Amino acid sequence: MNIDDIIIAREKMKGIVHTTALDYSKTFSQLAHNEVYLKLENLQKTGSFKVRGSYNKLNSLSKEELAKGVVAASAGNHAQGVAYSSQMLGVPCKIVMPKGAPLSKILATKQYGAEVILEGATFDDALAYAFELKEKLGATFIHAFDDEAIIAGQGTVGLEILDQLPDVEAVICPIGGGGLIAGVAMAVKEQNPHISVYGVQALACPSMKQSLFENKPVMVDSTPTMADGIAVKKPGFKPFEIVQKYVDDVFCVDEMEIARTMLMLLERNKLLVEGSGAVSLASLLYEKANIKEKRVVAVLSGGNVDMNFISRIIERGLVESGRYANFTITLKDKPGELQRVLSSITDLDANVQSVNLHRIGKDIYPGYAQIEISVETKNHDHIEQLHKVLTEKNYHLEMGNF
Repeated sequence: MNIDDIIIAREKMKGIVHTTALDYSKTFSQLAHNEVYLKLENLQKTGSFKVRGSYNKLNSLSKEELAKGVVAASAGNHAQGVAYSSQMLGVPCKIVMPKGAPLSKILATKQYGAEVILEGATFDDALAYAFELKEKLGATFIHAFDDEAIIAGQGTVGLEILDQLPDVEAVICPIGGGGLIAGVAMAVKEQNPHISVYGVQALACPSMKQSLFENKPVMVDSTPTMADGIAVKKPGFKPFEIVQKYVDDVFCVDEMEIARTMLMLLERNKLLVEGSGAVSLASLLYEKANIKEKRVVAVLSGGNVDMNFISRIIERGLVESGRYANFTITLKDKPGELQRVLSSITDLDANVQSVNLHRIGKDIYPGYAQIEISVETKNHDHIEQLHKVLTEKNYHLEMGNF
């Protein structure tokens, strides 16, 4: 494939996908010491960039192939992208998801017109069944990233960035299987090789970074991450070759950095961005690259956060930034003790959110009580100040685990 494939893909999808906004952020520019622009693919149709590649892939199929339908395996954004694209083209579509897939994603995929089949306990089980289904039906399997038409479709993000900010100096993209950054890097570098292109992965699953180190796509072990959309254990062969050629470097961010960035995007810019979409900005805020005083675009690749997960993300982000804490205090069970503890906390301008008092428990002796207190704080120094003052008043504190 080449740059012409990306240009043709852009023409095909006019009126089908959004040309998403490129939003300058004064807040993040100050924090990152760069001119930071956010490419808002979290506001794309279906909530992520995935619809670009899937639509371009389906549009490249023959009438005979389209008539037989398509099959995909996904528990996330790819499912919705394929379902939406199939609906736009009137193509029969079956999406295989593991049985534990979030209900919200199952319903969203169905609403885009796909038939959802729940099979297996893991994604690998669902993928294996999708291949069986493909053979049985004679349908076309739509890969999430290891496909040239998919990569070309994702590359239209890069063309839009060049149109919206011609003097851009660096572009930063999340990396999972590599389809997005491969397309964006080719689009950007072929037009202007002086623009730097960087990729970002979750530290929990650094497959592309390790593959570049070993000079071939390799499988890595992974640990749970809130950036589940990019937790791909082995990058695609086609994206890997393009990344090798065009991408300047790949960085990793940890869970704390992702959580804080998600919270800041929600609080400062009123943008709901999933963990995998926030890693690009996180790499800027936590200075993973030696980029200063540059015009930088961070691609926010998606915004599909499960509703049941949002409150946990917010709480995790608050905890990580030192704005929420809980602790347990053992005190004498007599009138006025609880009031004295609460007064000590509020005198330090901490906002008490909840109080639970227990008089019976394995570590609670007769004549004593144990209280669990959750407080809203300003930062980590504020929490340390609380701990110091209460300890000096001879209260025994145990900080909570989150």
